[in-house]
Parts: sequence; C-alpha cells; structure tokens
Amino acid sequence: MDKPFAITLNPGSSLANHTGSWRTSRPVYVDRLPPCNAACPAGENIQGWLFHAESGDYEKAWRVLVENNPMPAIMGRVCYHPCETGCNRQHLDDAVGINSVERFLGDEAIKRGWKFDKPGRSSGKRVLVVGAGPSGLSAAYHLARLGHAVEIHEAGPLAGGMMRFGIPKYRLPREVLDAEVGRILELGVVLRLDTKVDNIAESMKAGKFDAAFLAVGAHIGKRAYIPAGDATKIIDAVSVLRSMEGEEKPLLGRRVVIYGGGNTAIDVARTAKRLGASESIIVYRRTREKMPAHDFEVEEALQEGVMMKWLSTIKQAGEGNITIEKMVLDDKGFPQSTGEFETLEADSVVLALGQDVDLSLLEGVPGLEINDGVVQVGDNMMTGSDGIFAGGDMVPSERTVTVGVGHGKKASYHIDAWLRGETYVAPPKAEIAGFERLNTWYYSEAPHTMRPMLNIIRRQSTFDEVLGGLDETNAQFEARRCLSCGNCFECDNCYGVCPDNAVIKLGPGKRFEFNYDYCKGCGMCVAECPCGAIKTVEEEI
Repeated sequence: MDKPFAITLNPGSSLANHTGSWRTSRPVYVDRLPPCNAACPAGENIQGWLFHAESGDYEKAWRVLVENNPMPAIMGRVCYHPCETGCNRQHLDDAVGINSVERFLGDEAIKRGWKFDKPGRSSGKRVLVVGAGPSGLSAAYHLARLGHAVEIHEAGPLAGGMMRFGIPKYRLPREVLDAEVGRILELGVVLRLDTKVDNIAESMKAGKFDAAFLAVGAHIGKRAYIPAGDATKIIDAVSVLRSMEGEEKPLLGRRVVIYGGGNTAIDVARTAKRLGASESIIVYRRTREKMPAHDFEVEEALQEGVMMKWLSTIKQAGEGNITIEKMVLDDKGFPQSTGEFETLEADSVVLALGQDVDLSLLEGVPGLEINDGVVQVGDNMMTGSDGIFAGGDMVPSERTVTVGVGHGKKASYHIDAWLRGETYVAPPKAEIAGFERLNTWYYSEAPHTMRPMLNIIRRQSTFDEVLGGLDETNAQFEARRCLSCGNCFECDNCYGVCPDNAVIKLGPGKRFEFNYDYCKGCGMCVAECPCGAIKTVEEEI
C-alpha cells in the first residue's frame, strides 16, 4: 500500500499556529524495553551494543556489552540465546543473530587485547567469592569494578567451573576461556586454586572478609540404582567430562550407552564419538519433544552419528550389555512400562541424570535454609545469614552459564549496598516494546546470517570447535538487522510526516521534541514511527 506523503505547513500560517487547544491527546517520545534485553538472564543492554556494532565501532560495542557481562566470547559460544527467542524480528523474517555478534565482539576483544577499565576507587572492604565458575567470576568482576577487594577460593586446579569441566572443547575452546578469565583477574581479583572452603564462617573470619558470595557449581553427578554385574562399567557424566581436562582421557570403550536426556547427556554422547566409540547411544524415558536438551544440540548429535533410544529405560546392566525396557506415554504424558525388553551391547554406561551441589561448607552456619539441595535466598540474593550471599547452581534457578552470570551481577549490586549499610533498589523497567508497536513497512527482508559449521568427518574425530564465528562483514550486517524496538534511532520519520511542523530536531544524538503549540494530536507520528518510540497520552483537562 502506498504511504501518505507529508504536507509541510509554514509555521506562520493560520492552519499551523497555536493548535494545541484542539487536541484531546498529545504525542510523547518514550524509551521502551526491547524484548531481547528483557529476555537476557544476564541483563545485557543488547540493543545498546548492537547500535555501536552496526556502525563499526566494535570497541564501544564491546564496552557497552561488558557493563553487564564480562565474558562475551564465552557467552557467544555457550549461551542458549533466549534473547533471540524474544526478538521481534522473528515475526518479520528471522531473529537477529545476537549471539553470533556477541561472539564476534568477544573474539575481537581478545584479538585486539582490549582491557577492562580499572576501578577508580577502593572501598576498603574485602569480599570472599567461593567458586570460580560463571557466577563467581561475574560477581568478582562487578565487585572489583565497584572498588572492593575480591578473593576467589576455587577447589579445583583451574578456573572456569562447569564452563571448563562440564562443557566440551568442541563447544568452548580453552584458550577463549583462559583469555576472558585472565582479563577479570587483571582487575586485581585474587584467585586461589586448589583451595576448598570447608567452613564458610571460618574462612571469612580467617581472611577478615566483610561479605561472601557462594557460587559452588553442581559438580556431583546424581546416581540411579541399576542392577549390574561385576564387569559392567557404570560412571557418571560429570566424571567423564571432568576427566577430559586431564592428560589421561576416559576409557569408555567402543560401545557407550548414555542414560539421560539433558544437554549433559548430549555432550557426553558427542564426546564418546570423538574418543573413538563406534556406537554412542542415548537412552531416554520420554520422547524427543519432552527431551530437556536443546533441539539444535540434539540435531548436531544425530548428524555426528549419535543414536537415540527414546521411550526407553535401563532395567539391568550385564557383562558387556544392558537390558532396556520400552515405554509408552499415558494420557498425562508420563512414561509407563510395557514389559517389552531389548538388549544392547555396552562397554560402559554413563549416567547423565543431573547434578547436585556440595553444601558441606555451610554446616554450622546459623539462619540458612536449604530445600531440595539448594540454598534459599531473598530478592537481594542474601541467605538467611547476614553478609553471606549465594547464586548460580546453589540457588533455585535454571542452571545455565548465562543465568549464573546474571546472578553474579545482581548479587554484586546488593553486596555493595549492604557493605555501605544501604539497600539496593533496581531501577524500574519500562514497558516492553512488543511487535505490535512496530511499523514494519519501513523494513526490508534480510534473512539471518548462518554461522559456518565444521565438516562432519572432523566433528566425529577431533575436538575442534564445531560452530564457527562471523567475519566482520557478516557481523556488521547481522547487527544492522536490529529493529531498534522501542527506542528512537533518529530516522526522521516523525519529522518528515508531521503536517504541522511540530517536530523539532535537536541535533545528532539528541533526538527530537514536540512543539505542542503547533501539534494537533493527529497521531501520524505515532503511526509512522518504525520502532514504536512514540505514544499518545490523554490531555489533562
């Protein structure tokens, strides 16, 4: 449909002068919350850094990004990008490849040696962080930038937590992990490896810490009772993935069965193929649709030759084999026995049934509440014991790297306020800029840029990174696909379509304002704003 053209009136004409008294409503400029920002567990200002990336100012984009997330090269590889699920562009063609641009910026920062700005002040306060996983590293970063002295105590031999000991190298190369951890330590954060905290109260007293943030990862694999013969090798998934960081790789054999349906089960199955297994079979009690593993990971596993036995459960492990029972789903979706059995050859069985957190360090601490193996915290991330905060796998939440990073940031703000004897109050969030608020007539179709993939042969035999990154041209193109939902990007549409010359340009970067002496309240600016950054409000009588 043709768009209406604008008639520009001379402000001195009788039709243009002093029409404000005619209005029943007036337009106002607003800043709405982009749905990508709203969906990000780490609270990134996604639209903000995409704006700088599309103009080619990658360092500025990176610096806006790391205001909230200190590990973009990691997150650009392992985050399951809920931001893209929320992206309005998916209703037009495809969601913006936010995750791929984030990875590009993270890799660019490593390549160019960009560093974090050092804190400008010292608070004189000391904070103990327990655990050098995503949540602990995030908290340490934000606390250091707030001027606090931070010391991380990590029980393991290397930093990274489950990013190192739970995510395979084909998804997260270790040089990327080391680079981003190292940049955090350069802020002055002290990291003590092979230092297990057995009692948090004693460690805080011994180190004269003013507060503590607990971020112990879920490193204990859950077990299930499976009747087994003496020759059957049954191990847990966490142990398999952890042992991949050592010099001696796990001996799983040629035929490996993995019991479980989450992302960890997928990681172990794909790892087994790379270790030389001719058969890597996942046994899961429900259907693919009910599988908690992300669909793209399941698809990649199938491409690499991993086999799936859906609606199956292990009943017994014998000498060199297992017996599985076929299941059916009842009318409520729960698996039920059928009495039909099948025997599979298996040199080893790997249990991928979830993980628990070691909470022994909390013994004897008064005021703590622990339910279902996790620590209960308030809205301020503090446990029932003053000055002891917790996040990541230790608290009730989804267990992902991005959620952990978000917890670390949120806790740091509350810890900072608590150390100053204050209460942190998060700024109010604006209303979300839904797709219905956009005028998509102004946007042309621009399909999502696909990232390169390693060929199947190398994926089956090496731990080389599977998913490649975008080059500069593609990253910039992808950033430019952003619709700037809810926030003015100075397209001049309102200025051009206003029939009363009521829109005033304030200069580059300063946006616009309305001259209400001339505005009739026709609403044309609202209708024609591509990004939904103008709304009408009722006039006060």
